Amino acid sequence: METYIENRTFDELKVGQSATLEHRLTMEDLKVFAGAASLMNPGHMDQEFAGSELFQKVIAHGMWGTSLLATLLITEMPGPGTEFVEGNLRYDAPVALGDTLQVRVKIEEKRVDEHTVRLSCEARNDSGDQVFHGTVLVRAPKEKLRRPREEVYDPRAGVHRSHLQRLLALAAEPEPMRTAVVHPVDRESLLGVVEAAKHGLIDPVLIGPEAKIRGVAEKEGLDIGDYKLVPTEHSHEAAEKGVALTRAGDCEALMKGALHTDEFLHPTLDRNAGLRTARRMSHVWAMDVPTYPRPLFITDAAINIYPDLEAKRDIVQNAIDLAHVLLIREPKVALLSATESVNPKIDSTLDAAALCKMADRGQITGAQLDGPLAFDNAVSVAAAKTKHINSPVAGLANILVVPDLESGNMLAKQLHYLADAVAAGIVLGARVPIILTSRSDDTISRLASCALGLMLVHSRRKGA
Repeated sequence: METYIENRTFDELKVGQSATLEHRLTMEDLKVFAGAASLMNPGHMDQEFAGSELFQKVIAHGMWGTSLLATLLITEMPGPGTEFVEGNLRYDAPVALGDTLQVRVKIEEKRVDEHTVRLSCEARNDSGDQVFHGTVLVRAPKEKLRRPREEVYDPRAGVHRSHLQRLLALAAEPEPMRTAVVHPVDRESLLGVVEAAKHGLIDPVLIGPEAKIRGVAEKEGLDIGDYKLVPTEHSHEAAEKGVALTRAGDCEALMKGALHTDEFLHPTLDRNAGLRTARRMSHVWAMDVPTYPRPLFITDAAINIYPDLEAKRDIVQNAIDLAHVLLIREPKVALLSATESVNPKIDSTLDAAALCKMADRGQITGAQLDGPLAFDNAVSVAAAKTKHINSPVAGLANILVVPDLESGNMLAKQLHYLADAVAAGIVLGARVPIILTSRSDDTISRLASCALGLMLVHSRRKGA
């Protein structure tokens, strides 16, 4: 399904409106930028040379961040048809390899006689340090323009990053889900809500201290006037109210805002008033890994710390059911351990063998299972062949079931920070989908997490 970019004309723009763009800097970004600009400065390209320079590391060209600012102006706000008039920028800090840069613009002034708009702009890195700031003056478009959004080419893998984009395309058809958003009292959580609503994924119900929520919206220039707001005194009450609304059927999904995960999930686990079902609740990361040619799901990396065999059965079935909703008819499930051999001294190998037998007996359905498998054998056909593993799953896994939370959490974060993977997270096994977001999530991760929830809700709607 094709997606579009659409501009905001001069008449549609309002003082206080804002937009953001996030991007993580890789060496390939620097190579592409340097090649286009003919700026092969060794301080930007050579690790050894850069180590002797002022910053003691490879940094981006100063204008690289400005290119993200230009992309934000041309594709988001005002959007296609925007003409750059002038700019005044100050560069405050370098951008290093691996940094995620968040660029933000906000409308400060409209000049009717010139048909121009003055925007303040700033960029911050992962640590919140300001990288550049200043103002730009642009001539806003007069006519409405809507153009197909080109799929972003990723030179790191030589292929299009398509798996989460495919998820967003699948979620473009269903009606938005009524979503209880718990305690969205900071910029990141409220911005995620606004972006998801703008993309037609959620119909948000904001739950939390009203003054804090409205204060953040006003400060950041976010329009929340159309959203229902349920006031509470504090975050704990907000979590309880969110669970109550979803349990009563007033909302179809629950979404985490700016509070700790344990506080957010605590009321969901209440045996009388929570969201428990007969199935164990578990978390799934849906990952788009540039170097892996298929969708990849990792479970459980967030809820079950040391799951026993019974819990792992539910963890596996939850992930399989999610894959079915995303139109993966018969996912391949790899049950991970440190080795592909059953070893009585390694509990995870025994659990893997037992889970495979449970699948043979119909206690787990809808997928092909194999295990124990080491990570390399699960994702690499060549590694599986080298070890003479004859399996329909080895090297082709869609779902990786980890032995415990620690290994799953480390695996997912290694893929994110070392392999440029992006991920969306969802909690399954409850009465409603539970959307877990993090302050470090970029825009596509937040949107894809909501898309996962919407696809689950859509499936339930059809089954109702």
